[in-house]
Amino acid sequence: MRKVLVTGSAGFIGLHLCQRLIADGFEVIGLDAMTDYYDVTLKQRREGLLLQTPAFRAVHERVETPGVLMDLFASEKPDVVIHLAAQAGVRYSIEEPRSYLESNITGTFELLEAARAHPPQHMLLASTSSAYGANTEMPYRETVKADHQMSFYAATKKATENMAHSYAHLYGLPITMFRFFTVYGPWGRPDMALFKFTKAILEDRPIDVYNHGDMRRDFTYVTDLVAAIRLLIDAVPGEAPVGEMDSLSPVARHRVVNIGNSEPVQLTDFIDAIEAALGRKASRNLMPMQPGDVPATWADAELLKALTGYRPETRVREGVQAFVDWYLDYFDKR
Repeated sequence: MRKVLVTGSAGFIGLHLCQRLIADGFEVIGLDAMTDYYDVTLKQRREGLLLQTPAFRAVHERVETPGVLMDLFASEKPDVVIHLAAQAGVRYSIEEPRSYLESNITGTFELLEAARAHPPQHMLLASTSSAYGANTEMPYRETVKADHQMSFYAATKKATENMAHSYAHLYGLPITMFRFFTVYGPWGRPDMALFKFTKAILEDRPIDVYNHGDMRRDFTYVTDLVAAIRLLIDAVPGEAPVGEMDSLSPVARHRVVNIGNSEPVQLTDFIDAIEAALGRKASRNLMPMQPGDVPATWADAELLKALTGYRPETRVREGVQAFVDWYLDYFDKR
């Protein structure tokens, strides 16, 4: 039984990933600070699902606290590490940038130092499509330069990619960075558009639609995302690229991989799907683009397919319906 350390295990993606790993026979150690960025009860209920099996053990600590990860690596010696813990959200990074510095930068530093002392077989670290920043050439390919991030959140995540590369080069650590593209689904975060829109529509409140709805996102369903992560565990970066599309470093066992649906959807169509799932119409408050946002994201998933034979495929209307069904049950709205 392989042992996996998952940071951010009580988060939205963390829950689904841990469930998948447990189902596949892994022993999972989940590290989560249970911070109050959003409703802690939601995190507790996610973790409660995981604690129903003896294959999962929870640790409540902050990744940025000196010594926490070092001690955990030393005592548990995980075979695989999946680092999801981070301060998320583009808009919140404008209000509270220091929390991003501490969680994303310092937390990743602590992780890399622990891995240097106690190397796992493979480390997989979460990045974001926001790292592509001001790039306008679509679909986004991992091999293009990404130097112009538009938010401090994106800047911290791109910095973690660079930090991880330096450790991969200096200490021979095999590291995969995966860039998420607008993940959604059941147990999602309350600060995400799908959650906010659903709540507002049910409460007969208008929804804020930025850039007057002229935005496209590569919406990726959460179970598709975790299926890709699970397969990438076994796609350990070696010394030879798999093809011209490979982002494998020429000087390190380090690569960046997109995980996206490869199908950008207009924001207005996404809202239409929510309305259809709820059987209600939304009152739309059209607003200008928010600082730090980008008008479109679109993943090229050819590298993911080459490495794993898999690509996400859940359609937006199907995924939105699954979220709405969960939301109505969770909040007893039926």
